[in-house]
Amino acid sequence: MNISEKYNKVLLVDDDLDLLEQNKVLLESRGFTVITAESGKQGWETFKKELPDAAILDLIMEEHDSGFILSHRIKTHEHGKNIPVFILTSATYETGFKFSVSTPEEKEWIKCDDLLNKPIVTDEILTKLENFSK
Repeated sequence: MNISEKYNKVLLVDDDLDLLEQNKVLLESRGFTVITAESGKQGWETFKKELPDAAILDLIMEEHDSGFILSHRIKTHEHGKNIPVFILTSATYETGFKFSVSTPEEKEWIKCDDLLNKPIVTDEILTKLENFSK
């Protein structure tokens, strides 16, 4: 089974519509079915309706912590506990501060499976999905 079959339906949430469409096309070109949302609020509603196999969320949307909040909601939902959730951020590029989820404490606090830097690198996401374990 290839990775796009295992995680067929991916929720992609970003308030930058150009990046949202670009990343959707990149993931669809690798065989994924991509559902999108343009805000943390819309992302939560879409998650509950669609129950995706994976989620990729922008960090800064309506608020500076919208991605953290959405990730926390997803990872504490019964369905979300079992799917990979990644947060995309340009914060490292903009601030020089590097977020990490490498320790159990960080994973507990941040409630996501990994942080990825923008711009999105499709191969990096594929590797993260392949290495995901519940």
